[in-house]
Amino acid sequence: MKVIRCIVGIDPGLRHTGWGVIRQQDNRLSFIAAGRINPDPDLPMAERLKMLAAELGAIIAAHTPDEAAIEETFVNKNAASALKLGQARGAAMLTAAQAGLAVAEYSANKIKQTVTGFGHADKNQIQAMINILLPGSGKLAPDAADALAIAICHAHHGNCYSDCQRKG
Repeated sequence: MKVIRCIVGIDPGLRHTGWGVIRQQDNRLSFIAAGRINPDPDLPMAERLKMLAAELGAIIAAHTPDEAAIEETFVNKNAASALKLGQARGAAMLTAAQAGLAVAEYSANKIKQTVTGFGHADKNQIQAMINILLPGSGKLAPDAADALAIAICHAHHGNCYSDCQRKG
């Protein structure tokens, strides 16, 4: 049976939320689109989250992915930063769920291990591997490259029939 699915990867953040869309046909991956959402840092928190959700919703509507994947929050020394990241992550997860997508979560180390073979790879290594794995993706912002890495991780580890429910 052929597996054909479209996956959106999301790298959440309040300053920059990366997104990337790939198509998987069996073991072959192809680049569809990627970018980042940049909420105005001068806006109140609620308005920034609203902007993030609206733009991500438009991206999901435009590309109609079957599934979504997002990076898990890691505990940081700065609790305030971790809480703010959690709010951006929650807005992104809610937006994907409201669009009817199941959302899979992956740790940063699992994503890096999947894409580069090294769980502590840096951003340059991630970007270099994205260019190799997804020809045509071009020069990407680090957040967009990370989002594509998240989508690739899901393509390799997410079982669309057990981990995610297909859109009906």
